[in-house]
Amino acid sequence: MDLEQLRDEVDGDVLVAGDELYAEASTTFTGTGEPAVAVRPRDEAGVAAAIRYAAENQLVLSVKSGGHSGSGFGTNTGGVVIDLAGFRDIEVLDADRGLVRIGSGATWGEVAEALRGPGLAITSGDTTSVGVGGLTQGGGLGWMVRKYGLAIDSLVGATVVTADGRVLKASEQDNPDLFWAVRGGCGNVGVVTTLDFEAKPVGTVVAGYITYQRDDLQQLLKGWRDVVTDAPDEVSTAFVALPAFGPEMPPSAMAFACYAGDDEVAAMAALDPLLQIGTVVQHDLGPKAYGDILEEAHPPPGIRIVAKNVFVPEVTDELITAIDAGYGETGAGVVFLRSLGGAMSRVPADATAFAHRDAAAMVVAGTFVPMEATDAEVDAALEKTWGPIAAFGTGAYPGFLATATEQDVRDVFPEATYNRLAEVKAAYDPTNLFSRNHNVKPA
Repeated sequence: MDLEQLRDEVDGDVLVAGDELYAEASTTFTGTGEPAVAVRPRDEAGVAAAIRYAAENQLVLSVKSGGHSGSGFGTNTGGVVIDLAGFRDIEVLDADRGLVRIGSGATWGEVAEALRGPGLAITSGDTTSVGVGGLTQGGGLGWMVRKYGLAIDSLVGATVVTADGRVLKASEQDNPDLFWAVRGGCGNVGVVTTLDFEAKPVGTVVAGYITYQRDDLQQLLKGWRDVVTDAPDEVSTAFVALPAFGPEMPPSAMAFACYAGDDEVAAMAALDPLLQIGTVVQHDLGPKAYGDILEEAHPPPGIRIVAKNVFVPEVTDELITAIDAGYGETGAGVVFLRSLGGAMSRVPADATAFAHRDAAAMVVAGTFVPMEATDAEVDAALEKTWGPIAAFGTGAYPGFLATATEQDVRDVFPEATYNRLAEVKAAYDPTNLFSRNHNVKPA
């Protein structure tokens, strides 16, 4: 297939360098690519044509939903980008059941706004511009993870275009092996164009930030740990420690908490212990529309952030000491801890391609390195600050990884999960066309 044939077969935009929308289609949150062609199809037939074009011309293939891949998978140089911006429809199929169909190219901010009227919400998408397709296929951590689980735990169906151009429905009844792989498989088995979720009846939550006086980071972390250990499932929280950004911005510490329910009395009773763990500078805890607690990401200019994360079975005093040593007041970057457990932990580890169900928390660190840092310099920085923390846990969440080494892949997919995913991959993508991801080789 040549470029003109591709244009004939695609209902949508087929873009090359110099075209008006080319830069937009090939730019992601982490950078700009220079693909040979960027395709913005409006239907599955166009997706299939773009897949075939990449395969026949032996070009690397990237799939972009929101473009927030920390590893830069949503674009490339010299290959093909399928930009799913044409798949943004959000449709309530059954309001009583909460069944909604969402295009993979929609953003979580758009989803929250569309579901605000019906009083529904889906447990994922902290950031408004993150794409539904990419985040969901990584598992989908959100502010109701302890009450309703991951995004994939609310997923009941998907439409997938496979490497051979077939358009398949995936659910527990239809192609269940494909459905298993879609839920946490990081895009290894095909291009997901639409996703069907059972949204929850959530309109208002009680949520907000608490900013603490940062006298003793370790004591604050221990207090946060003790509170979240005993918190009800309705409470999902994160604790964030930021270093100084010049003399105008001293080191800071804060927690974000969300109570997944509209009972303000019960919510404040559950959240009040977080107000007792240190000196509170300010807080804005109170009733909010779920969509209003989603934010936008704004990375600091001129700094390269290398993100790593690990799941831990327990937030021990020793782990807290390691966090303070690496990311304290004069530390190397930002660190946050996220409370897990609850509904997420009650799904069997082998039920989906996301297997890290028994974690009590996730620790995420963004290490600041110069923009021009070499791989060796990055490795040295991580070994000093991140290495001691990583030793306290296992695994990794792909949504908060800025690298995609073989070890990263093995962290994302434990051995049993990796082997099963490799078998599914062999059935649906035997040539590994979908390799721009945390990649599993076909069995």
